[in-house]
Amino acid sequence: MSSFKPCEILTLPAEMTTHQHHYNQMVIGLNGQTEFDIGGSGCLLGPGQGCLVASEQDHAFGGLGRNSILVVNLPPLVTSWLPGGDERLSGLFDQPRYFQLPPQARQLVSALSQEISSQPEDELLGQACAHTLMCALQRHMAFAQARPRRPQLNMDLIDDYIRLHLHRKITVTQLAGCVFLGESQFHQLFKEQTGLSPYQYVLKQRLAEACRLLVFSQHSLADIAQRCGFSSQSLFTQVFSRHHNVSPARYRKLHA
Repeated sequence: MSSFKPCEILTLPAEMTTHQHHYNQMVIGLNGQTEFDIGGSGCLLGPGQGCLVASEQDHAFGGLGRNSILVVNLPPLVTSWLPGGDERLSGLFDQPRYFQLPPQARQLVSALSQEISSQPEDELLGQACAHTLMCALQRHMAFAQARPRRPQLNMDLIDDYIRLHLHRKITVTQLAGCVFLGESQFHQLFKEQTGLSPYQYVLKQRLAEACRLLVFSQHSLADIAQRCGFSSQSLFTQVFSRHHNVSPARYRKLHA
């Protein structure tokens, strides 16, 4: 995105840009929204949400309106300024990851971002902030993956992610990234905890929002279909009718 710095705060232009680089990178949304596509896996990032980009990995990115992101660049010889870096980063960048930070980590990101903004050319400060952020991320991921007993998914994080991205396609990979888990482990835990597959759960959320909009808004059926993540009004009508035994138009009239 720019010349190499350990940490930097950027604003992304609206036009999508594609490139790759020879170092690993962590991106965290600060303000507004940005769009990333890593190896064909796309996601819209808001404040406190982020992604991990492996070295030599093609990725595209762009901003939506006013935005800012925190970028942590990790050089190939990261151990030169990050003690224990190889061990901490092991497996972290083995696949494209999207994640959502818990509240305490977001507070840390906010505080460090202010320091970086105040002294953007201070490389030592940048290295210290990058070190702190990577340690924090690794700790949160390790906590989420530790299994002395069967872990419980943080459904608040998952529900927040679904609500923010309801108008878009939502993949299991993206949901798993919210709670720092691999796709297969997440799918199994999710089914055990909710009794539904991730797809069924997301569909339930889409339909619940559709019901709310049908009753409490004047949006057209086509607009509601788009807002709730259906590719067309006809698909929305088909899926809604199958689950509620009544068409969206009829549902609206019954609950007017």
